[in-house]
Amino acid sequence: MRSHFSREISFIGHRRQFLTLSCVLVILSIVGLVLRGLVFGIEFTGGTEVDFYETGGVTIEQMRGALEVADEGTATVQTTTMQGEAGFLVRSDTTDPATANAHAQAAAKSLGLTSDNYTVTTIGPDWGADTTRSSLMAFGVAILLIIAYVSFRYEFKMSITAVAALIHDLVITLGVYAWFQIDISPNVIAALLTIMGYSLYDTVVEFNRMNENAKQLRDGVHRTYFEICNFSINEVIVRTINTTVVTLVPVICMLAIGGATLKDFAFAILVGEVLGTYSSFAVASPLLAIWKTREPKWAKLEARYGSAAKAEAAPAVDAAEKNEPKEG
Repeated sequence: MRSHFSREISFIGHRRQFLTLSCVLVILSIVGLVLRGLVFGIEFTGGTEVDFYETGGVTIEQMRGALEVADEGTATVQTTTMQGEAGFLVRSDTTDPATANAHAQAAAKSLGLTSDNYTVTTIGPDWGADTTRSSLMAFGVAILLIIAYVSFRYEFKMSITAVAALIHDLVITLGVYAWFQIDISPNVIAALLTIMGYSLYDTVVEFNRMNENAKQLRDGVHRTYFEICNFSINEVIVRTINTTVVTLVPVICMLAIGGATLKDFAFAILVGEVLGTYSSFAVASPLLAIWKTREPKWAKLEARYGSAAKAEAAPAVDAAEKNEPKEG
């Protein structure tokens, strides 16, 4: 570790701004979740999804009219494009396969389409309930394993702040889905679990450097935990950015040219990966540094060498320099 840190980016020096921004984003996300709510796909709620493709010049108004005639007037309709061909994705709450197929056939017939122009997928409510329960269980187990691993490998405080950063990332990601009313599908759930891995990786890399640098504490170098934290972030920030950029390149490609399934997965990864990189140095590390500085050992060092102590000592140093005799 080095004592001269003028070239370091002051991440910890801006911890209040970072944490304030995160609080604002989390609050906005919670407001979106409460006011607008999440839109769950039929995999969770049960229902029918009809994929119309190669529909030619059929407009969305014509599709809605055909569905209304076929007793599916409450269905939601989205335009799609597959291999350059226009189409529609229709979702309804019909859970009986025979009824769903009959309605899809009637709508296709009124539009001049054949059975080759659509596919029907029906999922019962029991399957959706099982999917929801399994997803929640996966998240719960993942959080517990993260706390156990980080506590065993490092310390309990690091595990709690790492989980806080994870929750920060997941809440904001879900807030984006709530505000923009994007469907939550199993692909999104898989992406959210992947986000947890990326976010934890960046955080653990920083925690590892902080842990090693704290062990090398000696006089004449960084002495407060805030200084150790900031120095450690600067040591790994380039690697973190490189990892993020390399990861985002294929994700952006999937989002740009992938099909609907890949786009669901890629969008969640894109949002979560950016948030995971940000939260590692803007949420997890600052929270840990604030918590650690309350420990007696680090509190004493902060009182002696921290920014407040330096500010108090500055006038005395300036006065001493002014009173020094000038060399002739």
